[in-house]
This record gives sequence, structure tokens and C-alpha cells, in this order.
Amino acid sequence: MTALIETRRVSKVFGGFQALDDVSLAVRAGELVSVVGPNGAGKTTLVNLLTGLLSPSSGEVLFMGRNVAALGPVELADRGLARAFQLIQIFPRLTVAETIGAAVVSRQRKRWRLLASFAADRDIAARVREVADIFGLGHRLAAVAATLSQGEKKLLDVASAFALEPQVILLDEPTSGVSTAEKHGIMRTLVDAAKAAGVQAILLVEHDMDLVAAYSQRIVALSAGKVLADLPTEKFFSDPGLIAAVIGKRRGH
Repeated sequence: MTALIETRRVSKVFGGFQALDDVSLAVRAGELVSVVGPNGAGKTTLVNLLTGLLSPSSGEVLFMGRNVAALGPVELADRGLARAFQLIQIFPRLTVAETIGAAVVSRQRKRWRLLASFAADRDIAARVREVADIFGLGHRLAAVAATLSQGEKKLLDVASAFALEPQVILLDEPTSGVSTAEKHGIMRTLVDAAKAAGVQAILLVEHDMDLVAAYSQRIVALSAGKVLADLPTEKFFSDPGLIAAVIGKRRGH
């Protein structure tokens, strides 16, 4: 099966520092693939390469079979790859409806419209409510984003990315800062919403191993900029040494 998004022997060098070294991975339709690794493993660099914020020093980044290494995040979103960007930290005074509406307006090629005008557009308003309902935020449309609970803020971040109608969505620690009790509820909502929205695949960057174990079909482990493992979830978690390497603990002697 052809990969929806992949890297082929990608490396990234910053000055004299090798952040990624010969990294290859592929995400196919129907998969939720988690990228894990200790701090400094190269996860953030990989995410930024995949979403067009950085270009590789060598190698290829492909989306739907096309090299997209030179494209930025806006063009990639237009092609069907979206990333949750924590917009509420950038626009905390927008309401839930306005935050989702900004993404809907962008997707519908109505970028020249002011945010204040989208409420008068029935198609946009209907899409905003549809997305909000998928994420359980339909009753919070008029709420200012800054007043939401931490869990609701996370859902709003991802709802905005879903409003772009992506085929692949990249989630970078979507439950960080959320209480342990809320994490699984949020992840279930995200996975269910992906199916409802027609998203074909999810790439998840996550440090919480409980979430990784519960929701991944496959796990790609990075260490010091290299791929340490690319395994089905059960095989990954059957290797104690691999788990220790990923969470940054030293093996016993």
C-alpha cells in the first residue's frame, strides 16, 4: 500500500549538530503511528520537516507520493496534511466559533474575508457547528477560548486542524498539560473524530507510553536522531530494553 506521508533517508543538520540522521518512516491509510523518544531524540525536528516548517539537509519528504520538502505548512494544509498548532495560545480572545471558523474560512478559500464576517455565511457557520459537535464543543461556541478548561483547549486546538479537512493529521503531544484522568477521554475523542471526519491516518508524537500503547498500530522510536525501531505496538512493548531507551532510562548492568 502506498504511503500517505513518508520520509526517505532524511537528515537535518543545524550548524555542526546532526538533529536527524538517515531517518525513513512511512504512514499508510488506516494507521495511527506514534513517534516516541527521549528529549533530544529529534522528534520536534522531524515534525517540523513533515509539516514544511523546515527543509531537510538531505533526503526526501513525500506526501501522497510527491516531494513536498520545499513547501510550507499553508500549502501542505491545502493538499491535505494538517498539524494541531495550539492556536488558542496565539488568539486567546477568539471564541470557539471564531477559532474553528478561521480554519474553515481558510479551507474554503475565503481568506480575504474578515473573521467578523464569517458568521453571516451559512455554509461556514454550519461547518463550524459540525466540527464543534464532533469534538463535543457545540455548547461552547460562544465561549472565549482562554476561558476553556485545559482539556477543552486541547480539543479546540485539534478541532481547528480537523476543520481544514485533512487526509493526514499530525498531533504533537495533544494531551500535554492535561490531567491524567482526562487524557484517555481526549484521545478517544480525537480518534473517533478522525474517523467521523474522514481522516485517513494520524501521526502522533507522544511521551505518555500508556496512550501510545492504547492507540497506536505502530511505533517509530527515535534516539539521537536515528530510527531505533519501527515496530507493531505489541512487539515494541515486549522489549524492555527498547522501552527503557525510549523513555530515557539507562539499562541495568
